[in-house]
Amino acid sequence: MIRRASAGDEADIRACAEQAYARYVPLIGRKPAPMIADFAARIAAGEVHVAVDERDRLQGFIVFRAEEGYVLLENVAVRPDAAGRGVGKGLIGFCEEATRDLGLDTVHLYTNEAMSENLAIYPRLGYAEVGRRTEDGFNRVYFEKTLS
Repeated sequence: MIRRASAGDEADIRACAEQAYARYVPLIGRKPAPMIADFAARIAAGEVHVAVDERDRLQGFIVFRAEEGYVLLENVAVRPDAAGRGVGKGLIGFCEEATRDLGLDTVHLYTNEAMSENLAIYPRLGYAEVGRRTEDGFNRVYFEKTLS
């Protein structure tokens, strides 16, 4: 089940981000942006949704928001012990459905170029690479998907 995150989910969301992104710290040379995000503010803004199991235990989360003419998928993470079960794909699908519900048809996202798994996953989900640039000291790869 996917539901909107509440303030009570913040600690579990932060722990999930720490676990999901820890392996990238040595590759990037510092914590990637998703590990240092202001989750409390994003939750308060209604931008965070969580995937939970039948006992309401967090399996993963997604952060997205409407921008001018598109939805920005800012962060998606899955606990390592829940990886490979379709949680991430389900969260991305949820974001895409929310995009349609908002009357929009495009999702934008970016990932760090050191996150090679993401560079392979997003094209398989229909996202096209649209650019690369360095922002805030991170080498980012930008993708977008036009929804049908």
